[in-house]
Amino acid sequence: LVVSILSLYSVHLLLKTANEGGSLLYEQLGMKAFGMPGKLAASGSITMQNIGAMSSYLFIVKYELPLVIKTFMNIEANTGKYSVLMMLRHEYCILHFVFQSLLNIGYLGYTSGFSLLCMVFFLIVVIWNMFQIPCPLDSDIVNTTLINATLAHFTDENTTIDDACKPKYFIFNSQTVYAVPILTFSFVCHPAILPIYEELKSRSRKRMMNVSYVSFFAMFLMYLLAALFGYLTFYGRVESELLHTYSAFLGADILLLIVRLAVLMAVTLTVPVVIFPIRSSVTQLLWAGKEFSWWRHCSITIVLLAFTNVLVIFVPTIRDIFGFIGASAAAMLIFILPSAFYIKLVKKEPMKSVQKIGAALFFLSGILVMTGCMTLIILDWIHTDASDGH
Repeated sequence: LVVSILSLYSVHLLLKTANEGGSLLYEQLGMKAFGMPGKLAASGSITMQNIGAMSSYLFIVKYELPLVIKTFMNIEANTGKYSVLMMLRHEYCILHFVFQSLLNIGYLGYTSGFSLLCMVFFLIVVIWNMFQIPCPLDSDIVNTTLINATLAHFTDENTTIDDACKPKYFIFNSQTVYAVPILTFSFVCHPAILPIYEELKSRSRKRMMNVSYVSFFAMFLMYLLAALFGYLTFYGRVESELLHTYSAFLGADILLLIVRLAVLMAVTLTVPVVIFPIRSSVTQLLWAGKEFSWWRHCSITIVLLAFTNVLVIFVPTIRDIFGFIGASAAAMLIFILPSAFYIKLVKKEPMKSVQKIGAALFFLSGILVMTGCMTLIILDWIHTDASDGH
């Protein structure tokens, strides 16, 4: 709740700065505020954040697409044919996303709306399964072979069955440090705010804020319910990727297969919205003022998607992507840059005004979040044993 409110406040600062600064491009606001360093900071943060977002979506595809193909084609996991499918999943993503990414952002509202419906279906199934999967887990309905490793990794040896089925309101361990960056990452939409604002009919700051209120409330509700019911289903056994946890406990369930297809469709249709700000940022940084070129447009898209695919192959868990990007680029885009641009470009308010003091405190909180979380995440990486897959 706190992160969503702070992110909304950040959107307010960004829109007000765009009106006062006379530009609807994040990079140009950075240029007007701090010159080339400001432009580079904005462009770099947008690129990092959206590459992280694309990586997270591809990570879901990496896990879920082979399982869907395996189920439909009745392929055993240990066959060579299945290995080939594992290798081809990335090529599928590249080809599909290249065609999707050629669209104008105004048309992406339709695909985004459909992807949102897919995630609503995912949320309904998460809530439904909370009442269907008993705790302690009934060995008759789960694949015990698949969950042995999961139980060993996520259940403490001193935890009794009764304790394992009781919700804990606060849990502090080495993974707690990822909570704030993941939440920060989840509420970053700032690179897309200005392009959407530019294409909004009867454009006004008040109308765009109304769009933001509705969007943030819907996402907050979905995040909250998915997290709450997912946790109340598996408690301490929840994995970094929630769908993967259901795979371990339910195996080849028909409803789960439909959910996988819905989630795959959702992330596939969401990637074009994510890649649009990156491509715009790179173009503004390297080819500002030049005429549109299809060759350049397609080349940037292909390079970005190829790099993201390679990144996803070698990064161990989706949590690492969320944590690192959330602590760095997301903190820049939510806290640091909008407040810094606001302080510098909005001239009609004095530095001692409530608005400017609030923006300054917001800026300092962003510095604290970024440095604190980055330090703790790096320390966790250093001290985590290699044997656990990280």
